[in-house]
Amino acid sequence: MALVWPASTPKAVLYKDTGLVSHDSVLFVLLFDREESSRQDAVLACSALKKIYRHVLVSGASAIGNSQSEKPGENAALNILFVHLDGPAGLIAHRLEKRRGHFMPLKLLQSQFDALEPPTAPENFITVSIEKSLPEIVLEIEKTYKMNL
Repeated sequence: MALVWPASTPKAVLYKDTGLVSHDSVLFVLLFDREESSRQDAVLACSALKKIYRHVLVSGASAIGNSQSEKPGENAALNILFVHLDGPAGLIAHRLEKRRGHFMPLKLLQSQFDALEPPTAPENFITVSIEKSLPEIVLEIEKTYKMNL
């Protein structure tokens, strides 16, 4: 199951001239919590640029204001693998320029790189280069996810 912003969400709410508004991203966490409670597997696609966002996804709302990281395996109900898709800004800019009708304007790309806090241990993550082909990326993610089950 994939979780995405509802189509009815105004694009102005998702992105302003300064990027995704942090308090609006709480909606994503609430959607994720709802799906997790149903005990279904889920694929959540979001930027989760900052460590605190990933911490909230792993630990829940109680993580807000608590900088103590949960150790891998501490929350047995959740098996979260963060996939850090990594690539050069030039390649990403080129791909953004080719998109039509997408809500992420090219002018916000640098702000996303500036805000990025790449995952580090003890977060459960892999880094995958976007310079690989799509089938190679998917295969690498699948293999790593299966090893983490």
